[in-house]
Amino acid sequence: MENFLGLLSFGAEGWGDEIASGVGVTVSLALATLPFGLVLGFFVALAKQSEEPSLRLAGNIYTTIFRGLPELMTLFLIYFGAQIGLRQFLIFIGVETAIEINSFLAGMLALGVVFSSYASEVFLSAFRAIPRGQYEGGYAVGLSYGLTMRKVVMPQLIRLALPGLSNLWLVLLKDTALVSTIALSDILRQTGIAARVTKQAFFFYGTAFILYLLLAILSGLVISRIERFGQKSELAR
Repeated sequence: MENFLGLLSFGAEGWGDEIASGVGVTVSLALATLPFGLVLGFFVALAKQSEEPSLRLAGNIYTTIFRGLPELMTLFLIYFGAQIGLRQFLIFIGVETAIEINSFLAGMLALGVVFSSYASEVFLSAFRAIPRGQYEGGYAVGLSYGLTMRKVVMPQLIRLALPGLSNLWLVLLKDTALVSTIALSDILRQTGIAARVTKQAFFFYGTAFILYLLLAILSGLVISRIERFGQKSELAR
C-alpha cells in the first residue's frame, strides 16, 4: 500500500505532479469548450428553425455531419487536416514554413463542434416547447425581437434545455480523454505514461477511472444546485 501511495506522491519519486497537471488540462479543456459549444449550438438551433430555407439546410447539414462522424475522426480531421491544409495554402502562395496546430486549440474546436451539434438539438426542442403566444405577447407590449428573445424566451429556454445540456456536459467531460491521441497531456495521457514507465497499468488506469468518476460526481452536484436555483427562480415569479 505504501508503495502505491508513493507512486502518487508529489516530487521526483512519484507521479502526483503529472497527474494533477493532467486533471488541470482535462478540466480546462472541458470548461473552454463548453461556452464555445453552447454559443455555436444556439445559433445552429436558430438556423434550423429559421424561415429561410438555406439556413435550415445549412443547420441540418452541420448537425448531420458532426453527429454522424466519430468524435475521434473529427479530432483527427481538425488537428491533422488543418495542418496539411495550412501548409498547402502557404506553399501555394510561395511561403515555405512548418505549421503545427496547437493541440489544446484543436481539441477545443473538435469537441466544440461535436458538442454544438448535439446541443443544437437540445436548444431546438426547447424552442419548440415554448408556446408561440410567448413571442406574440412580447411583441404586443412593444418589445423588439431581440428584447423578446432576451427577456421572455431565453429564461424559459435555459430552464427547458438545462437537463439535456447537463447530460452533454458529462459526455464532453469524458470525451476530453480523446485528446490524449494528439499528445495533449490530459488525465489519460499522463496516467498512461505512468503506467508504461512503472509497469503498474491497473493501478494508474484505476486512478484515471476514479478521477473521471470524481469529476462526474462533482459536476452532478453543481448541476443539481443550478437546477434547484432555476426552480426557485421560477417559483418566485
